[in-house]
Amino acid sequence: MNGLAMTLQRRDFVRALSMGGALATGPLTAASAAAPTQLLAARLKEGDTLGLVSPANATYEREPMQLAIETIQALGFKVKLGANARGRYGQFAGTDSQRAADINTMFADPNVAGILAVTGGSGCNRIVDKLDYALIRSNPKFFGGFSDITALVNAITRQTGLVTFHCPVAESEWNDFSVRHFKAMVMQGQSPLLRNPTGERGDNLVQAHDRTTTLRGGKARGRLGGGNLAVLSSLAGSIYMPDLRGGILFLEEINEYIYRIDRMLSTLRLCGALDQLSGVVIGKFTKCEPGEGKFGTLTLDEVFDDYFLTLNVPVYRGAMIGHIKRKFTIPVGAEVEVDADAGTMQLLHPAVG
Repeated sequence: MNGLAMTLQRRDFVRALSMGGALATGPLTAASAAAPTQLLAARLKEGDTLGLVSPANATYEREPMQLAIETIQALGFKVKLGANARGRYGQFAGTDSQRAADINTMFADPNVAGILAVTGGSGCNRIVDKLDYALIRSNPKFFGGFSDITALVNAITRQTGLVTFHCPVAESEWNDFSVRHFKAMVMQGQSPLLRNPTGERGDNLVQAHDRTTTLRGGKARGRLGGGNLAVLSSLAGSIYMPDLRGGILFLEEINEYIYRIDRMLSTLRLCGALDQLSGVVIGKFTKCEPGEGKFGTLTLDEVFDDYFLTLNVPVYRGAMIGHIKRKFTIPVGAEVEVDADAGTMQLLHPAVG
């Protein structure tokens, strides 16, 4: 084969990968990979079958799994448990191939209306290159979860265009706040305004919890991408990283020292993910502290100022996103308008069909 033919063949191969080929093995930058056409899953209805999969950690005891199943049934769904959902391989719920196969099988099953992760943990990065994205693109369904599931919701949206959902996992606490937001977004097909609760003072003179803080005011529109900061930054430079050009980045984290958060944000900056954002929504950074013996560390306020104020885009902090009891359901890949002064996100179109 002559040099020109080899060059053309390589270009065709790279182009195929950029369209979401499941056999992709090498990283493509966001700038070189074309975003696929947006797809919407059908809205979920009571009586639908929801597939429960465990793409990350194992559930070690029987009761939490049983509670998860009963919770999803209480939401009005029938439950189909993934073949390996109760499995275990080290800390994972089965081998990489088994966990990926459960997701692929659920997308292929015409009797399954949507797919929800049982729990988070770790290991989803190990299977993003084992999903059948052509299958997913041909069978768009609700797919949701949070924490380590950040890798999967972003990878699926990036590779197929399907709007996915950063939402409670099956083992989460499904309180009234979380249920109302989930149903409005996923079952009722609304375009809700996502605003933290206001006026909840309790015995205090002013509201002390779940406040939002404006870092830089203004309004911006764009498609949502993001989730857990540690997981998102681990996708940097890969074809599974969300295309954030003109987008709205949302972030949350738990149990990370501040210097590590600084390092993760540096990774996003160095890979170019922060270069062309339209806006930033910072969720809850739960128990993210300096750590013992870390004299003179930057505060979270200072770290966020360093990375986000220089972008000259609207930014606010404190949204009900993350490892907290009451949480929003966030449609990854959907278009929103952010008002950083009001601390709100307005969905511009329904996130389900």
